[in-house]
Amino acid sequence: MSTQDASGAVGNVTVNGTKLWDDILETARFGGTPKGGIRRLALTEEDRQVRDWFVRACEALGCTVSHDSMGNQFARRPGRENTLPPITMGSHLDTQPTGGKFDGIVGVLGGLAVLRTLHETGRETRHPIELINWTNEEGSRFAPAMLSSGVFAGVFTEQEALDTKDREGVRFGDALEGIGYRGAESCGAHPVAAYFELHIEQGPILEVEHKTIGIVTGVQGMRWYEVTLRGQDAHAGSTPMRLRADALVTAARMIDAVQTIALAHGPDSVGTVGLIENRPNSRNVIPGEVFFTVDFRDPDDRIVQKMEEAFYAQASDLAEKAGLTLEIERVWDTPAVQFDPECIASVARAAETLGYPAQQIVSGAGHDATYMAQVAPTAMIFVPCAGGLSHNEEESAEPDDVTAGANVLLRAVLEADSRL
Repeated sequence: MSTQDASGAVGNVTVNGTKLWDDILETARFGGTPKGGIRRLALTEEDRQVRDWFVRACEALGCTVSHDSMGNQFARRPGRENTLPPITMGSHLDTQPTGGKFDGIVGVLGGLAVLRTLHETGRETRHPIELINWTNEEGSRFAPAMLSSGVFAGVFTEQEALDTKDREGVRFGDALEGIGYRGAESCGAHPVAAYFELHIEQGPILEVEHKTIGIVTGVQGMRWYEVTLRGQDAHAGSTPMRLRADALVTAARMIDAVQTIALAHGPDSVGTVGLIENRPNSRNVIPGEVFFTVDFRDPDDRIVQKMEEAFYAQASDLAEKAGLTLEIERVWDTPAVQFDPECIASVARAAETLGYPAQQIVSGAGHDATYMAQVAPTAMIFVPCAGGLSHNEEESAEPDDVTAGANVLLRAVLEADSRL
């Protein structure tokens, strides 16, 4: 039976959901935690191990695998017209320090399931089809997030990315060389005709609305900041309260201000302090220095700007009243993104054809697709995750939902191949 009808559609072919789920469980071994999650920070030994697995898995399907100067991996399945730029799929395999088995991973392994389907059915495409594993999407080791797709899109220079250091002072470029994944191709030189990314929602909307597929129309705007507050560390017992320059107390008031600001600016606004370092961090020493991060997000860039202005004003006022010095650095600014209408329509048609309940949705999290939208026509596909929980070892998704997302990805990619 032919796998292709006269319109170029995929017919009744679907991905092997059992094998996809097996791949998810197998790759979870690389950096697996006792609680069932994954600790696989970018450019660590665990990252190298899963990258090596990715190469073997793709080569077994007849693909050639390369990597560029930022370590981004490209698994290529040739098409009839190999001079055409490829239709691409992708996401990431790095995780948070206490990450789950699905964030990013579903997108890479769902793409691998698409390649497997094309390989096993002998499906011939016009364009080459490529699967991408992006380096350091999480930004949990090397800030900011989506660093390598940002270089690919020209948002960051390669040199500034390579010179980025983690909190232990390790340079990105040295860590990349250390795991053997610095390639010769300049990051951003790789051609792309279109880009599709499958991902868990990382929020509760699809589950609450009983939808299997989220047709992602765009990504909200977001900004990250690093805040350093300096006072004077001193003896906890012999320094009167009125004479203290306690950095932690004022930092706590600033952290509370982050929540107050987000609540005041609208139902879609969010503000988060996710990392705090207290120095010298001794029980009988008044804290003299505090470092913390701030994350503001909203679908409207104007509201993100207003939240920034409010935080700068309140933080400055609090520091001045306490007699402390304050440094705030904006380390990441990604405006709201609208995805390509035709790629969005391809996702919607695929969900409808397959009979999956679906709805349009805006992503609250950043993804590599955010930057890829600046390079090529782009869209995303969401599937539900239990309780909307993500960036957590208990992150969970249903096998049927993950398979459904990969089936939508398969059809959207093939429609783009016939359309572009």
